[in-house]
Amino acid sequence: MRAVEAYETILLVGKEGKRYLVQPAPGGSWSSNRGHISFDDIIGQPVGQVITTQIGHEYLVLRPTTSDLIQHLKRTTQIVYPKDAAQLIMELDLWDGKRLIEAGTGSGGLTLAFARAVMPSGRVYSYEAREEHQRLARRNLEKRGLLAAVDFKLRDIAEGFDETEVDAVFLDVREADRFIPQVEAALADGGMFGSLLPTANQVSALTAALQAGDFVEIRIQELLVRPWKPVPDRLRPNDRMIAHTGFLVFARKISARHRHFWMDKRQRRRAVEYGNWPNRDDIDEDES
Repeated sequence: MRAVEAYETILLVGKEGKRYLVQPAPGGSWSSNRGHISFDDIIGQPVGQVITTQIGHEYLVLRPTTSDLIQHLKRTTQIVYPKDAAQLIMELDLWDGKRLIEAGTGSGGLTLAFARAVMPSGRVYSYEAREEHQRLARRNLEKRGLLAAVDFKLRDIAEGFDETEVDAVFLDVREADRFIPQVEAALADGGMFGSLLPTANQVSALTAALQAGDFVEIRIQELLVRPWKPVPDRLRPNDRMIAHTGFLVFARKISARHRHFWMDKRQRRRAVEYGNWPNRDDIDEDES
């Protein structure tokens, strides 16, 4: 097992379940109301060991998950919950080498998850209109060693994106429906789109904008996580659960020449009626 290196981020977990992110520096130490731990006793040792403070309190030394990193970020904005971040990574099909545009950097929690997904050869282009948010996000990612995977852009996305032919675009902005033309211009045909929205009326507006654009396979999701107490003889759900945190909207961009292929009969009839059908002869007789 690889040993803990100086200055890498590690996780200390107490018996009561409290979790702390630390970066061990040679000669330094970490302190709490339960004593202090010398970093020299951690550096060079394998992960999974138990370290004890000078007054006898024990902490397990682990490497943090992406979920741990997100939840411990310094933030001034609401972060995306790990359950939503994980689903976004899956649905946007992110892996090493992919290029993703993110609009709405916030404190950088989701930027962190995206960067870890596309590293080492992929790229995240993160757009933010507020300079103070971008500064904090940059510090957060620098602290976790992820700056090399992210290009930060300080700009209103109404002006459009610098990148084209990207694999995915994610919007975490108000009135996401207003920016679908900018998304279309940046996405490659077949590319994935995703958005996180807190309210149903925002989802409705975005869905209408996607249907009016060159998008198919539009899906709306809400993820609920219900933890259970891991007690074998009294197995039952926890008293609290993570319920609604937002709606996830996904779609796939296709070539404008073929978007009618995905229409149902009602949509095709309306397309013909309003002159938006490419060739009236292509419509079946029973649809006219």
